[in-house]
Amino acid sequence: VVPGADPSARQLCFAWGPAEVLVCETLFGQRGGSPSRGEGGPGRALLLGALTGCVAGTGEGGPSSSRLFVVRKDQDIYIQTLRKLFNESHGIFIGLQRSEEELAGKSRKAQLVQVSKNYRSVIRACMEDMHQAAISTRDPALHSQYSTQVSILSAMELIWNLCEILFVEAAAAGPLLLRLLDWVRLHVCDVDNMVREVLSSENPSKHKLFWNVVDVFVLQGRMDEARHLLSKEASANPTSVNMYKILDDLMKKMPVPSLGNTQTLTEMELKWQHWHEECQRYLQDGTFASNSHMESICKILLGDEDAILEKKELMTTWYHFLVTRLLYSHPTVKPMELRMDLFLGGESSPEPLDTILMAAFEFEMHQVIKECSIALSNWWFVAHLTDLLDHCKLLQSHNLYFGSNMREFLLLEYASGLFSHHSLWQLGVDYFDHCPEYGRVYLELHIERIPLNTEQKALKVLRICEQRQMHEPVRSICKIMAMKALRNNRLGSALSWSIRAKDAAFATLISDRFLKDYCERGCFSDLDLIDNLGPSMLLSDRLTFLGKYREFHRLYGEKRFSEAGKLLLMLMTAHIAPCSFWMTLLTDALPLLEQKEVIFSAEQTYELMRCLEDLTAGKSDKQKFQVAPDDVETMKVEMLRLALARNLARVIVKEGTLEGS
Repeated sequence: VVPGADPSARQLCFAWGPAEVLVCETLFGQRGGSPSRGEGGPGRALLLGALTGCVAGTGEGGPSSSRLFVVRKDQDIYIQTLRKLFNESHGIFIGLQRSEEELAGKSRKAQLVQVSKNYRSVIRACMEDMHQAAISTRDPALHSQYSTQVSILSAMELIWNLCEILFVEAAAAGPLLLRLLDWVRLHVCDVDNMVREVLSSENPSKHKLFWNVVDVFVLQGRMDEARHLLSKEASANPTSVNMYKILDDLMKKMPVPSLGNTQTLTEMELKWQHWHEECQRYLQDGTFASNSHMESICKILLGDEDAILEKKELMTTWYHFLVTRLLYSHPTVKPMELRMDLFLGGESSPEPLDTILMAAFEFEMHQVIKECSIALSNWWFVAHLTDLLDHCKLLQSHNLYFGSNMREFLLLEYASGLFSHHSLWQLGVDYFDHCPEYGRVYLELHIERIPLNTEQKALKVLRICEQRQMHEPVRSICKIMAMKALRNNRLGSALSWSIRAKDAAFATLISDRFLKDYCERGCFSDLDLIDNLGPSMLLSDRLTFLGKYREFHRLYGEKRFSEAGKLLLMLMTAHIAPCSFWMTLLTDALPLLEQKEVIFSAEQTYELMRCLEDLTAGKSDKQKFQVAPDDVETMKVEMLRLALARNLARVIVKEGTLEGS
């Protein structure tokens, strides 16, 4: 339900955005029936649910109470403490895409395992930061939010670690069990406080939780720690020394799979069988009958399921039970022999986490990804895990019915969510880059929706588009920024953007504004830009005129009058100057006509006269409809005619003198 919405009195309308929905109350009355639904892509179900929930609300409404609502998905990207997760995992992701594909066999597998561990270390670091934030905050709502995120991150690391063991590392029989034991020890931390309490007491063997701690060590395969504690019991109770020595010897001799291939599976199984028979013999002989605790430990060593189940409260989770049972009944278990015929704490239906872990133990990778997509609040986890599994060549055969493969689909969803954030969108660009089928299309669609609040941000977006040769978005961005600059009367910036967009029409418009400003103020603004137009001035005739006209002023300022006169005449005779600007150009010719040195030849003077007559002829046609002619314009024309006549006379005399000599 959207708080504050009033759908009972009036209909709601809504529009989908990339990561948000805009909802508003209309002035139309509610006529009943089901609400209309907008079309949304994958991952929009939550939003649609929120909207359909709105229609069930009640309340009164009037025209004055119409309001707008924004419904967001992917709220996690707005949590400040999760920024580390997004930023650091981005670097790992890019490194994986650029890694040497030529590596094969063990080298490639070791590389992928290391990448997986890097991802897990980021999750754990983020979890620790979140835990510290939960401890330090005094706001109950924030504390609850942070605590929830800690639980979610913990579950994410638990799942990822298991997937790393089963799928990425693909541990073989023997080492597999050692990896699973490490996994349990790392993630089953509920008993740590109890262990610390017992070990820190003055007399651990007399502590009421002493045997619980011993049992925990045994259940987790931590034999050295269990033997150390039992030695304290033997010291405190001399009568149990004999039993302790036998049990200690059994625990010491227990065969454990080796990570280095120092023994074959057959050798391991033979050793384990002999050891198992020895444990069975001591139990049947009643060696531990006088001490129920040691007898229980011996039964656990034998893999007695009932004895292990009695310690269910110490294991807290079903997967701890699974690993313990395998340790003492089938230590050389092969990956595909892992099956889930075990207790789930008596629950009628498993929790989402249980469902995901069970799917992993069943080697149902696609089910793991599906369940994680449903259970987790964002796409980060499934996108990065799927990408890693894809690099392990484990998802090659799984294509989706709508075109893209699973890896690309999830990366597109994750990157789309990043684009709704004001700064994380930059990470999303790289994710789209590594989606070969639809990444470029998605990037083009999302890039045009980025709000260009500042010129710096616009340049950043533009650089991204130019690097990827996305010509249409480049033009669009430049046009938008040029229009913004023009509205703020920043003509130099507007001209720069229009040149970058290669927009001739807009460059012409801005050039006209420059010329208009010059006519009003008598000087140019943004001289650095106009002086350095270079080949860009060829974009439009008006821009060419602007650049050349500025060059005329520069030549005149440098007292290069002859070159300035030729350029001025060229601007008029080439017809690139707007007609409205001819009088200004002719007026600029006046100082050149009055110079002591003759600047214009007879032919050039005739050209100027022709331009003046064309201009006055056009003006006289317009003035037929006016009450009175402009006295200033008339005076300018008379002055020009006089100056041109004088110049022509001087030229004729000069040229005649030259011919006579």
